[in-house]
Amino acid sequence: MDISRAEQRILHLLAQGGRIELVRDDNRKVEKLQLFTREGWMFGGLDIVTFRKLKQKKAIRSIGGMPYRITERGLVLVRGEQDNR
Repeated sequence: MDISRAEQRILHLLAQGGRIELVRDDNRKVEKLQLFTREGWMFGGLDIVTFRKLKQKKAIRSIGGMPYRITERGLVLVRGEQDNR
């Protein structure tokens, strides 16, 4: 299964220890998505459409209300790069 360049970039950040946190409004609807790298920097290239695609492909998952992390399936989907740590 092929993944887009944007999805691949996000999966690389998650594979290196990043996390996706959701900010919800009073009605429990997703108001904002925040992708943090392992160093704590916020990455601005994540939108709701890409988030839903990754979730649909079961590349990311949240357990017990924790931030979204990469799954084993996501690690299989992501391709290796030279600067991958």
